[in-house]
Amino acid sequence: MPPTLPELNSLFAARHSCRAFLSDPVPRTVIEQIIETAQKVPSWCNAQPWKLTVTSGAQTEALRGELLRAADAGGHAPDLAFPTGYSNEYQDRRRTCGWALYEAVGVIKGDREGSARQMRQNFSLFDAPHCAIISSPAELGPYGAMDCGGFVAAFTLAARAAGVASIPQAAVASFAPMLHQHLGIGKDRTILCAISFGYGNPNHAANSFRTERADLDDFVDWQD
Repeated sequence: MPPTLPELNSLFAARHSCRAFLSDPVPRTVIEQIIETAQKVPSWCNAQPWKLTVTSGAQTEALRGELLRAADAGGHAPDLAFPTGYSNEYQDRRRTCGWALYEAVGVIKGDREGSARQMRQNFSLFDAPHCAIISSPAELGPYGAMDCGGFVAAFTLAARAAGVASIPQAAVASFAPMLHQHLGIGKDRTILCAISFGYGNPNHAANSFRTERADLDDFVDWQD
């Protein structure tokens, strides 16, 4: 029997973006089960365009070091163009989420050093023991990226069901040239994002807040 809607809703509600991980690695068999579950999402023409480059152990540490060096040097160059801006309710939601995080970790408004320090945690992968870099064939363009977005969502939900915490990260993909070179990802693929994952640290302040969701009437146009 498939899961009921309330059961599925409980899984969705339990998932959150983890911003502090324990160092304990996730067993390879569990990672494989998460990926095998996530790959069952639909894709355009069943192309299944997603490709994962998954790091563990020393490879995660090496990637973490490269990202921190790149962040310190500056010069973002994502394969997929970042948003040109956030306006109206999208800006409001972005700010609400950001300030909820800062409040949780004790960063007050005007503390630029504190906010920069928290932002830098993106490039330390929030101390996660594993990172998956998600890429799509460049020739598939926006449709490949859209399909991979479905895979990313499924990965995070499958991980939660397996007791594994995760966070999708666009910030990591902002250093695409380094990722291509360091991880051997071909230039014929578009690097879309990273998913840092592992076992969440329940005692860390960064994991103490949750984001809200809009009411249906805020984004559904009912046409009866």
